[in-house]
Amino acid sequence: MGNTKSSALSKELLEDLKSNTKYTEAELCTWYQSFLKECPGGKISKEQFEGIYASFFPGADPTAYARHVFRSFDTNADGTLDFKEYIVALHLTSGGKTLQKLEWAFALYDVDGNGTISKNEIQEIVRSIFNMIPVEDQKKLPEDEDTPEKRAEKIWAFFGKKENDKITEGEFIQGVMDNKDILRLIQYDEPQKIKDKLKEKKQ
Repeated sequence: MGNTKSSALSKELLEDLKSNTKYTEAELCTWYQSFLKECPGGKISKEQFEGIYASFFPGADPTAYARHVFRSFDTNADGTLDFKEYIVALHLTSGGKTLQKLEWAFALYDVDGNGTISKNEIQEIVRSIFNMIPVEDQKKLPEDEDTPEKRAEKIWAFFGKKENDKITEGEFIQGVMDNKDILRLIQYDEPQKIKDKLKEKKQ
């Protein structure tokens, strides 16, 4: 019988991923092969994940952001991402449904994992996003959001919270769905060249 799992996806996992993401069986199998090439152990460590991110941002420092993204996707908190966590991450960040994306964004901003977001947590994530924006591009940002502090302040003010208040997941999702401008402020918009690079990797 032998173990065929080493190079092929199990039927259960394949079905699970097909029903929960937009990817086809062929895409999933291809990704699984390249995933195993990069990670023969079947898991991505935080350092490997940071390395993948770094290759997309040669002129910036995505380490802090990559660390937060990694944490938000490491659903079983074992310090690694398995293939399922990795594919769910890809799906959510590149084309998940709005509600799923917002649930993920909430998890990203909820740095300590206590179920609410504080002003400090918003500042921490926004700072990590700014590390990835080239200095030249930062100069082109609107004046009221051209520093991490100003952008965090703008987000916080939108939710109408006092300094030490907290934002719950429900408030966060509702607030962002009601205001597309906030959606733009809370996320890192991948520049076209990253999307092109991802496409190249897929081919």
